[in-house]
Amino acid sequence: MHLIGSLLRQVASGVAQIPREIQSTFNELGRGGGKGLRLPDMLKLFFKVISSIERVYICIDAVDELLPQHRSEFLRALRQIIQGASNTRLFLTGRPYIRGELDKHAKGAYIIHIVTDKEDIARYPRRKMDYDDDRDPDLMTENLKTDIMKTMLEKSSDM
Repeated sequence: MHLIGSLLRQVASGVAQIPREIQSTFNELGRGGGKGLRLPDMLKLFFKVISSIERVYICIDAVDELLPQHRSEFLRALRQIIQGASNTRLFLTGRPYIRGELDKHAKGAYIIHIVTDKEDIARYPRRKMDYDDDRDPDLMTENLKTDIMKTMLEKSSDM
């Protein structure tokens, strides 16, 4: 599981002294012809690293973009981390359609539903298009602006 390995690497790089066990494991992997750690081994090392840290915050954006088979395994691993490390806090973002999966893996979690505000979505591109008009009024027609805004707002409704 590459994502847990990436988290392990990030957390390990943030500690003052990397535990010898982790250094030797990574050194062995370097000589092992590319054989990687298995998930249970990564989790053991992860717990070893974070045990010396007062508070660990894990922030993962766009969990919905993981392939479903990888997402499920990743969420199970994160659940193990949260259950096994009281000093760890988790922040995940994802689209609403994975809510059931999150509920399954993150029982008791606080879930905040955020709804897009179409006016917020439209404000920035409108401003950018107006700025382009200041530079070259012939750059974009009113019809093109209208089509861009319409399409963008329709697509944002699909989120």
